[in-house]
Amino acid sequence: MSMVARGTFDVNVAPGEAELSGAVKRFELTKSFYGDLVGTGKGVMLSGGDPQMGTAGYVAIEVVRGSLTSHEGSFALQQFATMHAGVQNLHYEVVPGSGEGELTGISGTLQLTIDEQGIHHYELDYDL
Repeated sequence: MSMVARGTFDVNVAPGEAELSGAVKRFELTKSFYGDLVGTGKGVMLSGGDPQMGTAGYVAIEVVRGSLTSHEGSFALQQFATMHAGVQNLHYEVVPGSGEGELTGISGTLQLTIDEQGIHHYELDYDL
């Protein structure tokens, strides 16, 4: 049975050392989740392209630890995003086999929206 978790999160993105002679930028992610998912996320993002010109892409893996509607454990999220002419396409998916603790066997996708005040909202459609 599919379930939906909703809430907000804060994110901090810190630059790391570039890869491939500077062609690929590296960033460290830290997040705090609130709502139906309460916990923290830590991850690594690799990006390329020119975001200032509206053309870029990134991939990231983050591990989320905490409580999802009273189930304690962790799981990984995989992110894939592209930007063409300033229009973003973002896809988040729970990494198969990444669930641990009471979140073992989790699968699903996450939708991200940012409201006018800059607050990040998530909607996690998942099966457990």
